[in-house]
Amino acid sequence: MVSRVCTVAFQGIEAVPVDVQVMVAPGKMGMQIVGLADKAVTESRERVQAALHASGLSMPPKKVTVNLAPADLPKEGSHYDLPIALGLMAALGAIPADALAGYVVLGELSLDGTVAAVNGVLPAAIGANAMERGLICPHACGAEAAWASADIDILAPRSLIALANHFKGTQVMRRPEAALGPPPANVPDLADIRGQEGAKRALEVAAAGGHNLLMIGPPGAGKSMLAQRLPSILPPLSPRELLEVSMIASIAGELADGKLSDRRPFRAPHHSASMAAIVGGGLKARPGEASLAHHGVLFLDELPEFSPQVLDSLRQPLETAECVIARANHRVSYPARIQLVAAMNPCRCGMAGEPGHRCRRGPRCVTDYQARISGPLLDRVDLRIDVPAVSASDLVGGAERAETSATVAERVARARGAQQVRYTAQGLPAWTTNASCSAALIEDVVKLDSGCAALIREASEKLGFSARAYHRVLKVARTLADLGGSDTVARSHIAEAISYRMAGAMRSQAA
Repeated sequence: MVSRVCTVAFQGIEAVPVDVQVMVAPGKMGMQIVGLADKAVTESRERVQAALHASGLSMPPKKVTVNLAPADLPKEGSHYDLPIALGLMAALGAIPADALAGYVVLGELSLDGTVAAVNGVLPAAIGANAMERGLICPHACGAEAAWASADIDILAPRSLIALANHFKGTQVMRRPEAALGPPPANVPDLADIRGQEGAKRALEVAAAGGHNLLMIGPPGAGKSMLAQRLPSILPPLSPRELLEVSMIASIAGELADGKLSDRRPFRAPHHSASMAAIVGGGLKARPGEASLAHHGVLFLDELPEFSPQVLDSLRQPLETAECVIARANHRVSYPARIQLVAAMNPCRCGMAGEPGHRCRRGPRCVTDYQARISGPLLDRVDLRIDVPAVSASDLVGGAERAETSATVAERVARARGAQQVRYTAQGLPAWTTNASCSAALIEDVVKLDSGCAALIREASEKLGFSARAYHRVLKVARTLADLGGSDTVARSHIAEAISYRMAGAMRSQAA
């Protein structure tokens, strides 16, 4: 007899249907799993046998063959335990064979028969809903699966026995409810930062238009503090963005208790991170920091200390909003619509340009340190600002409390709202910002008068702007106009946008 159970394999965040076929036939007693399975899948043979024994069932004295079809699709992970066990139970008559026909099943089994949590339940639930099937998943992942749809039938058993009793009608399982995680406590606020009004202005502009930002300044100037407060002024995730971000986190196993959060991701990897850690990869092509920061912020502190190869690997994701991981046997794509924020010292000793300080190595200290960052990567950074050391007058008591993040967030929300109205009218997604719109569209949106055109033409000739830099200046100018509530881009907006590409005497020529 052959029983069938539907499960999924993951390619990026896409759930691909897999047919688990279990056959019990005369022959030498044992279980064989075929279908291009990795080590974790083949080891499920021992977990399934132990879980069945703990649940009061014994393996039949026959040959058991498990085929995972399609056979040429790689199968990875421990979530095949539960579908294999249910297929075997159906073949033995322990549960009705037709009861599993309308479900996608995934879950890991413990040796005592309990169902343990697995990664990827949310993408699996969305895939099951697209296939017009229900979902059977671990109890710990039920809240996560419930976000897929209010109509999808979800069973979240704690153990094999509980699931068998449900199908027999002796126990009824309640559908899990979707849940949001609690808001984080002690969120950093912009009011904590004294001084640095120019840097705060640039941070607001970056938040309003989704622009990439580079901060250059001596140690202790507050660059990291500013970056950590960027999420506090960004708008919350929309429902669609929330699902996309949570699907990636689910694949990576970073959803705590299956609860989702509407706060934008903020990822800050250490500068020793490898290329696979940043853009994704490894043995199972897992998502990297760039994808985990999807619809959020990727903060790279001590930018020149990162490997140049790692930094240059971000050039494609910054343009295409996705990380493509190509291997000899498969190709995986993860979304990575990120806002890059970076911080660096002006030189190796960190104090170049500061009053009263002189580098021992002279100008070479600055040149060698900044040369670790390639021109093409810098060309993709819209805003470059100098963050000077904070003066004693800003720090010593009695200073008035600065603007709070809530106040700045209101202005950012209004600017984002104007962009949403503008770009949805063009048929673009609601999350489109000035920074993410195309070059052709920004030229249509920003109508330059003769004065603005002359100013940007002169700046382009003197500063050697590339075509990309030219369009990014237009995008920043449009964001400045949105923050000011203006329908048109004025000369002052163009001038301020140009000034943001001149900080730190960084090289502006793309290689």
